[in-house]
Amino acid sequence: MQYFVKSSEPQKQKTDCAIIPWLETSKVPAGLKALDKACGNAIKDAARRGDLSSKVGASTLLIGGANSPCKRILVVGCGKPESFDRKTFTKVTGIAAGALARTGAKDAVSYLSQALKSGRKEQAARRLAMDTVAAVEQATYRFDALKSKQHRQKPIALKRFGIAVSQSSERNAVSATLPQARAIAEGARLARDLGNMPSNRCTPRYLASVARKIAAKSKKASARILNPDEIKRLGMGALLSVAAGAVEPARLIVIQYRGTSAKTKPTVLVGKGITFDTGGISIKPGQGMDEMKFDMCGAAGVLGAMQATIELGLKKNVVAIVPACVNMPDGNATNPGDIVTTMSGQTVEILNTDAEGRLILCDALTYARRFKPDTIIDVATLTGACVVALGPFVSGLMTEDDKLAAGLLEAGELAGDQAWRLPLMKEYGEGLASNFADFANVAGREGGASIAASFLSRFTKDLRWAHLDVAGTAWKSGKEKGATGRPVGLLVQYLLNA
Repeated sequence: MQYFVKSSEPQKQKTDCAIIPWLETSKVPAGLKALDKACGNAIKDAARRGDLSSKVGASTLLIGGANSPCKRILVVGCGKPESFDRKTFTKVTGIAAGALARTGAKDAVSYLSQALKSGRKEQAARRLAMDTVAAVEQATYRFDALKSKQHRQKPIALKRFGIAVSQSSERNAVSATLPQARAIAEGARLARDLGNMPSNRCTPRYLASVARKIAAKSKKASARILNPDEIKRLGMGALLSVAAGAVEPARLIVIQYRGTSAKTKPTVLVGKGITFDTGGISIKPGQGMDEMKFDMCGAAGVLGAMQATIELGLKKNVVAIVPACVNMPDGNATNPGDIVTTMSGQTVEILNTDAEGRLILCDALTYARRFKPDTIIDVATLTGACVVALGPFVSGLMTEDDKLAAGLLEAGELAGDQAWRLPLMKEYGEGLASNFADFANVAGREGGASIAASFLSRFTKDLRWAHLDVAGTAWKSGKEKGATGRPVGLLVQYLLNA
């Protein structure tokens, strides 16, 4: 999708479809009266007939007259003026894009922002661009490449989407933000595609091939893929223990992007890449196990963020590290009670083989030290406890660094990809005590998200580090089952701000 910004008079803007907000005031918005007049008062007449609804998300498609600048007019309900906020704007923008995707409209201009409170500052204009692109991409995303031709949906005609603004200052801010929003959207699309692929296609080797393609897009980037023998020589006993029962060999995927001086310390993004998680010997129940193909969404998010970073040519040094493997039970699989030696030299008693994400991450975090990082951010679909605590709305953020936490939370807010800070205190790690190893990989059920983060913190001492648990936000279940592409927006916006 191509995105553009318009600040010209609406009645002079030719388009296949104008998207108009309809509030409980039941009046044509003041700034759009001239457009309605140019369209033969189509909106006013539809309102008089009772064809328009102000209910949030309700939409009515009108046909423009012969001399109308708009071939179509999509009127979208936006509720009460005082309740029309950022979330409602994003929701109705997505609904409008979805409705247009079912028509033959090739381009559209959205005037929905006219329902927002006036006097927007630059930051709000940037959010407008971010939210519009995210909503349109979400509404028009499809993953049907693996369906037979007769079951695929008709291609979407909509190719260009315009954002109408009334002030030149807004136009400048929106124009400057659109390339960033577009790159984030493409990164999120990659993350969604990877998450939605079945595990018989999206394997560790496939993730490695994607990493190579991402790195090949820039002379400033390079990819290195470590095989099991190399991983073993590094002493990554925890990572190899998770892959022990799988036929598919483990990989450690590394992309290095050098966007500025080599003297500048990089930001390292580490993503959990379990391409399928059976739970190993501590096997999961069968119901819903198909969704364990999404257990590599942390890796997908990191790869998507790296793609956006390279596309934008950020003047940053960024490294992506993905420990990738499959957690399977067989005669070679790790047993509960087994003890492994991590790359850091610390030993871990594996009490539950289904707590495998922290095992592959701990070795990757140790490996990250060789890049002398300024900051490390790991991303993982790590705990069901985080889903219970926060639901599907916000990602869990854990760090001991207040400044880093503030930066990530601000980035998530701007990108519309929010996180919420959870505690990380030494008490959460006390239950990891082991009689036989330095510590265990699990403790009690209570506070499980913070306990998992406490485990990881044992490998990040003296590092500026944050952990993002995206188990609740990386994919949706039920009727809308599928990957969301989060937290690509948060990660890229953090890099933009840093």
